[in-house]
Amino acid sequence: MNQQEWNIKEPCAECKACHRAFADKEPIWSRLTFGAEGYERQDCCAVCWPGAQKGDSVSAWKSVYHMPAPPPPEPIKRETAESLLRQFMETEDPSRRSAIFILAVMLERRRLLVERDVKTREDGLKVRFYEHRKTGEVFVVPDPGLRLDELEQVQQEVIALLGGPVPEKASDKKEKPSFDESRGDGPLGS
Repeated sequence: MNQQEWNIKEPCAECKACHRAFADKEPIWSRLTFGAEGYERQDCCAVCWPGAQKGDSVSAWKSVYHMPAPPPPEPIKRETAESLLRQFMETEDPSRRSAIFILAVMLERRRLLVERDVKTREDGLKVRFYEHRKTGEVFVVPDPGLRLDELEQVQQEVIALLGGPVPEKASDKKEKPSFDESRGDGPLGS
């Protein structure tokens, strides 16, 4: 027995005959043919269907075209993070130094920037040199030397600037101790 791979595609977004794009919930006619390359699906609009029926069909049917849903947006768009980085770097505002650093690290993790070098200036400030993978531009980013306890706050600030949902702080998630006044173990217990 000859085994065939049944790889029949989704409906096309346009009529096979006239190449007009289908509208959402428009009735379409489909037929399945078998040729040298295997099974082929052909979708047609109501106007083109009578002419498209010529030839041998394995199967034919009427259905309704449903416009595919748009892809979900990225939680943090690269372009947004990149444009925010560029905006902050142009202003040269020292209060944005930590946000610039976090944005550069985010873009490095997304493989848009590549760290090429790290230098320590005479005043002790570390400077990181990032290269944009596509354009070759160099971004000179001062390393603010963030401590671990400062990192979460800056990350939340950057996420908020990018319009993303700000996650709850780990310290806010901890349950507050419950007190049972009948046992006398309340905050002012005896």
